Amino acid sequence: MNSKLLLISIFSILTSAVFAQNTNNNKFKQLKEELATPNVYRTASGAPGHEYYQQKANYKINVVLDDDKQTISGEETITYFNNSPDRLDYLWVQLDQNMRAKDSDTKLVTTNTIQSFSYQGAINRHFNDKNFDGGFKIEYVKDGANKDLAHAIVKTMMRIDMVKPLNAGGSYTFKIKWSYNINDRMETGGRSGLEYFKAEDNYIYTIAQFHPRMCVYNDVEGWQNKQFLGNGEFTLTFGDFDVSITVPADHVVASTGVLQNASKILTSAQKNRLKKAESADEPIFIITPDEALEAEKGKKSGTKTWQFKAKNVRDFAFASSRKFIWDAQIVKQETKNVLAMSYYPKEGNPLWERYSTRLIAQTLKTYSKHTFDYPYPVAISVHTKWIGMEYPMICFNGGRPDADGSYSERTKTGMHSVIIHEVGHNYFPMIINSDERQWTWMDEGLNTYLQYLTEQEWQRDYPSSRGPAHLIVDYMKGDKDNISPIMTNSESLLQFGNNAYGKPATALNILRESVVGRELFDYAFKTYSQRWMFKHPTPADFFRSIEDASGIDLDWFWRGWFMTTDHCDIALNKLSFYQLNSMNPEKEVEFKKMSVDTKSKGISSMRNKELIKETENEKYPKLDDKYVNVDPYAVSETKQKEYVAFEEGLTDKQKDLLNGGYNFYQLDFENIGGLVMPIILEFTFDDKSTEVIRIPAEIWKSNNFNVSKVFIFQKTVKSVLMDPFLETADTELDNNSWPSKSTPSRFNIFNEGGYRRH
Repeated sequence: MNSKLLLISIFSILTSAVFAQNTNNNKFKQLKEELATPNVYRTASGAPGHEYYQQKANYKINVVLDDDKQTISGEETITYFNNSPDRLDYLWVQLDQNMRAKDSDTKLVTTNTIQSFSYQGAINRHFNDKNFDGGFKIEYVKDGANKDLAHAIVKTMMRIDMVKPLNAGGSYTFKIKWSYNINDRMETGGRSGLEYFKAEDNYIYTIAQFHPRMCVYNDVEGWQNKQFLGNGEFTLTFGDFDVSITVPADHVVASTGVLQNASKILTSAQKNRLKKAESADEPIFIITPDEALEAEKGKKSGTKTWQFKAKNVRDFAFASSRKFIWDAQIVKQETKNVLAMSYYPKEGNPLWERYSTRLIAQTLKTYSKHTFDYPYPVAISVHTKWIGMEYPMICFNGGRPDADGSYSERTKTGMHSVIIHEVGHNYFPMIINSDERQWTWMDEGLNTYLQYLTEQEWQRDYPSSRGPAHLIVDYMKGDKDNISPIMTNSESLLQFGNNAYGKPATALNILRESVVGRELFDYAFKTYSQRWMFKHPTPADFFRSIEDASGIDLDWFWRGWFMTTDHCDIALNKLSFYQLNSMNPEKEVEFKKMSVDTKSKGISSMRNKELIKETENEKYPKLDDKYVNVDPYAVSETKQKEYVAFEEGLTDKQKDLLNGGYNFYQLDFENIGGLVMPIILEFTFDDKSTEVIRIPAEIWKSNNFNVSKVFIFQKTVKSVLMDPFLETADTELDNNSWPSKSTPSRFNIFNEGGYRRH
C-alpha cells in the first residue's frame, strides 16, 4: 500500500489535474478529414440527402438444373433503370462464377506454403479445384430487339457496350444466355454448389450467384466493379425477380420469393398442410420425413418448373433436392405476418425438425425489435453440411448430427448460431444494403452484434462466441503485424473472422453497455436501420447516424476501434491517500505519532541503538538544556490559543468540511494499450459496502496516456478494482486493482499425449 497520510491546509485546493508535457495524440480529433464530405446525397446527420438516388434492375429468368450432368443453364432478360443524374455510356455486370474459372485470379493470388499441403485433404482439394471446369459459359448477349450486343468480359466482370448512352431517367433492356458446371462443395469448397449422398445416389443443390447480375452504380464509387476474389462478397442493386426453375420432377425447391404455381407443383395434402402452417405457432410438416424418405429411394423421369416472384430484393438463390423434408410456421408481426420455413434431409434430424424453424422465428423477433419489422413474406433455412451463407429470404446452414442421430453440444450450438446469423443477414446486408465488396464489417459485424442479442433471448446464458468484451481480448492483444483495422478493404483483412465479425460486434456491444447506454444506443441503431432500409449506406452514414440519434460524440470511439489496431490496457499505477489537516494541535498529535511509527527505521539508527552503549550526553546530564529531552508531541499554550482563534474565524460550512472525516484518494492511471476507453471503478470500503463510478473516455482528452483523479469519501477505501464487469476488453487484468492482485493460472510441463518426439 502506497498510503500517504499527509497534512494539507484546509485552504489548499485539491485538484485532479496533472500538469505535464502534452501527450495528446489526437485520439479525440474529429473525423471530418477521414469521412466523405456531406452533400445532397448523404447528409452530415447520416441520413439520405434530398437528392439521394439508387438504381434498379429487374430480372426475368428461366433456369434449368440438370441433375445428370450437374449443370445450370439459363436465359435472362434484365431491365436496368438509370435513376442517377448521370449519363451512362456502358453497364457493368457481375460474373461471380468466373472465380472458379481455370484462369481465375483467385487461384493465382492465393498464398500458401508447403505446410498448407501437410495433409491429404488439402492436396486433394487443390487438384479438384485446379481441374474443375468452372465459370460462366456465355452463349450470347443481346439487346431488347434480339440483336447481338457488344460486350467485354474482364475476369469476374462484364461490360455491356450499349449502342447509345443511357440518359438519366431512362431504362435499358438486354438479354444473356449462359451455363456453368456446378461445383462440388465437399471437394472444392464454396458458398454454393452441390453435396452428393452416395448411399442413395442423390444430391442437395444450393444454388447462388447462378446468373449474371448488375453491379451497383452510386454517388460514392460510380460503378462498383472491383473484381470478385472470394472474401469480398457482393454489392448488388435492388429490383424485382420473376424466376422459373426447372428441376427433376421429384425435386422440392426452396427459393427466394413466393411460389406462384403451388397448385401445379404440390399435392392436395401438401397444399392443405401449407395452408394450416400459415396460422400455426409451431412448425407443421408440409413434406413429412416419410414422404422425403420415399422420394429419395427412386428417381422419377421428367421435370417440373417452379415459378417464384420476389419484389425489391438485391439477389436471388434457391435449393433443390428430392431429399427435402419441409416444415413451416407463422411469425406474427405488427405490420405483416411471415412464413418461416425449413428444408432439410433426414441427415439433419433430430436437430433440424426440432430447432430450425423456431430459430428463424426467434431471429425475426429479436432483429425486428432492434431494426424494423421483417418486410418479406417468407424466411427460409436450408440444411447443408458445414457452410453458412445468406440470400434474400433464404439461407444455407450447417449443423449435422452424427449418422446415428446423436450430436455434441458444440454441434447443436453451432447450428443454432449459424441459423440465427444467416437468417439475420436478411437485415444486413439484404435490406440495409451495404457494400460488401469494400466493407465486410458493415454486414458481418452489425449482423454478429444482433446475433449475440438473439442468442441471449433464445436461451438463458447461451454460450455466445462473440459479442461480450472479454471474448475479444486475445485477438486485441495479439501480434500487431497480424491484425488490421476494421476499416480495411475486404480482400486485405487479416484474421477475417475476428476482424470483420468479432471486433465490430464487440465494439457495438461496448457502445450499448458501457459508453452510450442501452436505451440511447438501441434508439440510434434503430434510427440508422430505418433510415437505410432498402438503400446503400456507407461507414460514414453509420457513424454519423449513431452520433446524430444518440447525441453523443463518438469520433474518438470510431477512430480507436475501427481505424487503428490499438488495444485497451489501462493500468491503475498508484493510489495515494490524503486527509485534511484539522489544524487542532491536540488532534494532530496522534497523527504525528502515527506518522513517526509508520516510518521505516534507517539501518544506521537501528545498529547505533544497539552498539553505542552510552552517549556523552547520557554520561553527563548536566550538558542538557531546554532543547534536550523535550516532548516532541507536547502542545504549547501558544499553539492552543492560535487554534482557538482560528476556529472562531471559521464559518459553519467550513467547520463541517473540516470535521467531516473526509478521505481523499488520488488514483494515477496509465493508458498502455493506446486505445482510449472509459474508466470503470469499483470501490470497496471498510464496512464491505461498494460503489461503482463510471468515468467517460473523455477523461483522456488532454492527455491520452497518463491521467490522475481524486475521489473523496467519508469511508475508508479497502480496495479498488478497475473494469470489474469486463466491459472494456482490457487485455491485462493484473494491473487493474489496488492493492495489486495476480490472476491465478497454470502451465503444462507435459503434452496431453505425453512427451512429444521429434
